[in-house]
Formats: sequence, C-alpha cells, structure tokens
Amino acid sequence: MITFTLNGREASFSGDEKLSLLHYLREDQGLTSVKDGCSGQAACGACMVELDGRPTLACVTPMLKVTGKSVITIEGFPENVRRTLARAFVAKGAVQCGFCTPGILARTKMLLENNPDPSRAEVIKALQANLCRCTGYVKIIDGILLAAKALRDHLQIDWETRTGIGYSYPKVEAYEKALGIGPYVADMQLDGMCHGALKFSEHPRAVVRRIDVSAAAKMAGVIRVFTGADIPGKRHQGLVVKDWPMMVLEGETTRCIADVFACVVAETEQIARLAVELIQVDYEVLEPLTEITRAKDSPILIHEHGNLLKETVIRRGEAVEDVFARSAHVVEGEYETPFVEHAFLEPEAALAKPDGQGGLIVYSQSQAIFKDRDQISSALNLAAEQVDVVLVSAGGAFGGKEDLTVQHHASLAAMVLQRPVKVRLSRPESMRMHPKRHKMLLHYTLGCDEKGMLTALRARILGDTGGYASMGGAVVARTGTHAAAAYHLPNVDVIASAYYTNNPPAGAFRGFGVNQSNFAMECMVDELCSKGGFDRWQFRYDNALDVGRMTTTGHILKSAVGLRQCLTEVKDAFNSAEYAGIACAIKNCGIGNGIEEISETRLKIVAPDRIELYHGWSEMGQGINTVARQVLAEVCGLDESIAIEVKSSTGGGARGGATTASRGTALLGNSTIIVAEKLKADLHSQPLDDLVGKEYFGHHFVDWTTSHDVEGEIISHFSYSYAVHMAILDETGTLQSIHAAHDVGRIINPNLFEGQVEGGVVMGMGYALTENYPLKDGKLTSDRMARLGLPKAKDVPEIKVIGVEYPDDSGPFGAKGVGEIGSIPTAAAIANSYYRFDGIRRYRLPLAPPEKK
Repeated sequence: MITFTLNGREASFSGDEKLSLLHYLREDQGLTSVKDGCSGQAACGACMVELDGRPTLACVTPMLKVTGKSVITIEGFPENVRRTLARAFVAKGAVQCGFCTPGILARTKMLLENNPDPSRAEVIKALQANLCRCTGYVKIIDGILLAAKALRDHLQIDWETRTGIGYSYPKVEAYEKALGIGPYVADMQLDGMCHGALKFSEHPRAVVRRIDVSAAAKMAGVIRVFTGADIPGKRHQGLVVKDWPMMVLEGETTRCIADVFACVVAETEQIARLAVELIQVDYEVLEPLTEITRAKDSPILIHEHGNLLKETVIRRGEAVEDVFARSAHVVEGEYETPFVEHAFLEPEAALAKPDGQGGLIVYSQSQAIFKDRDQISSALNLAAEQVDVVLVSAGGAFGGKEDLTVQHHASLAAMVLQRPVKVRLSRPESMRMHPKRHKMLLHYTLGCDEKGMLTALRARILGDTGGYASMGGAVVARTGTHAAAAYHLPNVDVIASAYYTNNPPAGAFRGFGVNQSNFAMECMVDELCSKGGFDRWQFRYDNALDVGRMTTTGHILKSAVGLRQCLTEVKDAFNSAEYAGIACAIKNCGIGNGIEEISETRLKIVAPDRIELYHGWSEMGQGINTVARQVLAEVCGLDESIAIEVKSSTGGGARGGATTASRGTALLGNSTIIVAEKLKADLHSQPLDDLVGKEYFGHHFVDWTTSHDVEGEIISHFSYSYAVHMAILDETGTLQSIHAAHDVGRIINPNLFEGQVEGGVVMGMGYALTENYPLKDGKLTSDRMARLGLPKAKDVPEIKVIGVEYPDDSGPFGAKGVGEIGSIPTAAAIANSYYRFDGIRRYRLPLAPPEKK
C-alpha cells in the first residue's frame, strides 16, 4: 500500500507500483489538467506536477516514488495563485491551444515560490522541460513575469474588456484551458465508454499474407477486434483523392508505415494496447521506393495509376532560356528541404457515440469537421446527416489534423457495438500516421538585368507526398504557384510535381508548400545581389509585389499590397546590422483557383444576456472563435455583459470548410458580419430581451477566383498577406533577433496577431536550424519526440513583431489571414544572415551552423 497526499488530502494506492503517476492522476482520479503529450518520453512537460515542492514529470514517475510524499496539481493550488497565474497568461496572450499551459503554470508556481522576482533569463531557464508549439514562448515569459509582479505586490490582474475590433479581448476558452478545465477529446469520459487501439504496419512496402487476430480477440477485457472486412461502406477515404484505406486487407500491399490492419476495442486502453501486441501479421517484405528522384521512372508503382499524383505547370511570358541569354546576371541552384513533423502537443483522439436514432455523434479535434462527416458516413454507409461531428478545440494542429486518423475507427466501433468508443494515438503512433511537411527538391534558375530588375525564373520542383495523397497535390501546386515568392517576374517557367513514395504521407503544414519555394527563391535573390553587386534591401524593394504587379501565376494585384511598407519598416535595422539576412513572403488567403468557398454563421438568442453563435470552422489555438465573437460584438455594439457562446459542429446549421489556407478569419468574419447586421437591424427597434428564441443566419461565399491557366484575367485567390523577416546575428554567428513585419490588412486582436507571428517565427526558426523527421528507408529511426529538434524557450532570440495594415475589401473590416505566413520567410532570412556572416551559401535545411571566425 502506497500512501501519500494529493492536493492536501491523504491518499493511498494499492495497484501496480510501476504505474505512472500520470495514469493514476488522469484515469484513477480524473485530474485531467495533467496532460499526456509525449506518451511517457519525458519530452514535453505537459504532465508537470509538484512533488514535495519539486517540478516533476508525472509521465515518468512510477507510483512507488510517490510514497510518503506530497503531490500537487493545478487543482490543489491556492485559489489566489490559480486565479493570478491563469489571468496573467490570458492577459498577455500566452494561451493559444492551451494544451501545454497547465504544465507551464505548475512550473511557474514552483518558480515563483522559490524566486518571487525572477529575471527573464531565470524564467527561460525554468522552462527547460516545457515545450510549446504555438506561442513561440515570448508571451509565456511575459505572462510569468506579470504573474510574479501581481503575486509580489498583491495586485489584481485585469484584462481587456472592450469587445470590438482592434482590442486584445481575451481569447475564448483561454482561462479554462490555462487551468485545465476546458477539455480536449482525450479528457472526455462517457458512461459505458470503451477504448480502441490500432495495429500498424511494420514495413513501408510488403504484401500482407495473413492477419491473425485470434489471440487478441481471446484476451480478457477485449470486446471485439475490427479489420477491414468489417467496414460496411467505402474502405478508401481521403481529403481529395480516395486512396487511403481505413484498414489494409490480407493480400494487399502496404504503402507506408501509417497503414493500419486492425482496431482492437477493449474495456480499457491498456487492455486494447496489450491485445494489439498479440496480433500476428505475416509479411512478404518488398523493396520500398523512398527516394523522390526515382519515383518518376521506378518500376515500383505505389498506386496502380502510377507514382505521379499531380503536376502543376505555370508558363507565361517569353521562353525563359531566351530571356536568360540576354540577362545581365543569371544564377542557378538546387535546394533540398526535409520532412518535418507537426508536433502539436495534443496527439490525435476521437470519441464516437450512438445518437439513439441510428446515427452517430463524433467528438473530433479535426481541422475539417465536414470532411470528417463525409468520410465517416461514406465508410459506414450512412447518410451524411446521420453523422454529427462536434468540434472539440484542438491542442494544436498546424495543418496536421486535416486528414482522418482515428475518427473513422472510433465511429465504426461505436456504430457496431452501440457504445461510446474513444481511440487515441500515442506520440510514436502520431509520428508515424499523420501527414508531414513535404520533403522537396527545388532546382531554380533566376535572372536579372543590369539595373537589378528580375527578368525570368525557371523552377523544377519535386515533392515527396509519401504513400497517400492527403493534400499533397494541392500543397506542391501551391509551391509552384508561389515559386517566385513575393516578387514580380515578367517571364516564368515552373513545373511542380508531387510523387508518391513509400514514405509516410505528407500533406498540409503551416505554409502549405510555400515555405519550401520561399527558401529557394530568397536564397537565389541573395545570390543575384552578390553576383551583381546590388544592395540586398533595395533589390527586394525594387522587385517587390505592389499594385499593378503580378504574382507567379499572373494574378495582377489591384489593391491592399503592403509589402514595400513592410520592407520600409525593417530598413534601418537591416542597414545598421553587420550580419543580417532578409526575406520577403506572400501567402494566399483562401483556396481559390476557381474553387468556391463558403462560410455560414447562425445566431440563436437564448437569453437576454446570452447568444449562441454556430459556425463550421475549427478552433485549434489560432483564435477563430475569438474573431467571430469580436466581429459580432463590433457590428452589434455588444459589451462583455452579453455572453457569446461559440460552437462548431456539422449539425449546428452552419457550414464551413477545412480550416486551412489562412482563410478562417476572412470567411467566418464575413459571414458573421452578414448575420450580425440582421441582428443589429432588430436591435434598433427592440431590446435583446424581446428577441429571445429568435435565430439569424448569414451566408458568405467566394466564387470569383480562377485557375492560373484560364484565358483572360487570372484571380488566383481572393486575398494575400505579405511579410518581411529579418534575422540578425551577433559577432559569434549566433542568432540574436528576428524582426517580423507583417501586412495583415486589419489587426482584429493585437495579442492574437502578435502571438500568431511569434509562434510562426519560432516554427520557421526550427525549420531552418534544428527540425528534421528521423526517417530512413521509409521507417522511423526514432519515435522519440526529443529527436524532432523542436525549439525550446532557451533557443528563441528576441522577436520584434511589426504590424502593417493595408486593408483588403475582401476581408472583415479589411483583415487578411495571418496563421501561416509567420513561418514562411524565416528560414530564408536566417540562411541569408549565415551567408552574410561566413560567405557560405547553404542549399539544404536544416542549415549547417555558421563557420566561426
């Protein structure tokens, strides 16, 4: 019998002494503020608790070590401390997805008890065990310092109460997420719930001769083992191309290690996982195709129709070889970028339950709930209306939660068993299953005239999309359509090709293929400046996109182009720094390319002081729910006394699309303006009290974009955002600061804007310097989160965020998207600063460190 105190109360435990403290707290005690982000790898800090006054990672602490000690979680903090820490984080904008926050607050409490007045450096040192993938750490540090002052001086922390546009109104759910009160899918418990676990392929390419589930099925506590033969509808699903099997059958050939053979459902997750280990699979192992350069001509066909998923060709102007022949300067280079793991702190999970009417309710963290609904209903042979996918705010996503992972497995089991079923991926499973950032090879040739004006671009781009399409065709297409980055080029010849291989799938990731082409193009621009003796800032200013100039696709910009102002904002700092690199970026807002995009908002007046707002988009830390709330408040003049509850589900009567392409703010903001104007009209003649029970509906659509190869005017996207990043090194070649100037049209919420940019900069910095997906021959060489090279607080330089506002009429109050572009120009800016320091041009990410002088 192990005895100890838990949050000030006597507790005892008589089970397995090797059981982790994390499991005990979450599963036995229901203390779900303690998060599981790394599956016992001691890599993320989300499970941090206080053990006899010391910071302790609960995931690697066996219950035996708790004997006679005091365990304190956030639930056991003194109320004043809980309130102060959480309010400080909310006030400073330190909570985005919020998954890491309870662990960081636990560390903060212990830091401030021992050091009530820490320096910024001491705060950073204290965070060495904690990861955050969203914020870039800047606002977390600010929040800790604010909390320290408030506790020292016995101050009440106030936050912004003005609810309209332009104010840092608190992010929706931020307070609850900070304290671990707001649930994620893995935190949810339902009566009668059982648990699923998946059996994955051990080999990237192998014929599956036999799948023997008999031993697993006989294990005590196992309810049923599902295989592909149990799927009543269409087994193959996918966001665009239906090529990804929910489960692979005997006799078929695996395409990557993300392939699933079976789903074991048991009374507990532990039993389900033990049973998975009993499943025997006989393979005929085949040679995998893992090199993208071999994919075009390889005799190994990943899919029957061949290895080419999609090829995007953009040619306009004169033949580029003729232009190069008369250009004053021409440079050429081949660049390589790696696969990168999203590493959102919350691994994938889904919970499905029967709705009692022959359908399902599915709780999902997805970025595309309507895509979830359509694919689940297709797999189960149900009508779409029989599946209601309810969005549970995600603990980070960054594009990596667009595809189905476990949603359809949970749904199949729940439908057949008529019980709630939760399926959750461990961190190693997450690393092997969901699509990554594409590995790419980019061959560029770029020319300019004697005055430094760009003349022509030739680009040949290969993208490795892995075993399944995911969003790979669109991602690599976007690499091509942004191949010239943020510059006007009169002559363009671009071919961007996405190929299948036996590597894990690649798909959407913050920047959607533009990060790769931006790295190549901006390094080439720097090369031209060196070769021609041009001033690096002036060259970019002279060639920068502006009104009347055209993007890579030939889209002539007509308004709202703040790129040159962004350049102006960093000019003095750039010119005064000895070792500085600079890069410009453009990022589309919206899918565009002739695809219609819609957004709907539904309002329901449920009480004199409460409104429900329904939409179909996904909250994953970026603050889309907060934007919707602020837009409604701005239009209708609502103050904070009116509670606005924001909900997203496929059954909520408001459609939306995949929350991607930096379009959520623009589309949801516009549909919310439409519905808000209707409510505002009624409020002119009657108070909100008299409108209780009434509903309002707003519909917004974009149907005026075109593909890049149409005759006549090309309108590739409804809007674009622009940015300039500048990286400065110190005299030792160490990254000292990054200046990030961003034109986002209109800043809806300054805290959210800055947080998105800071988080994007740090993600871009990781891409440049340390991050890599540990893969060889189609298999992971390590499934340890610590091997991903994710930046920590100690790695982050000073970040200066500069807001530039060139309002765009297509966005709400002129706003553009900001979610992706913050990560795009960072790698190139750092690469160019390294070149400035040691004169060595780098062609591969992550970058080799600068040569010391």
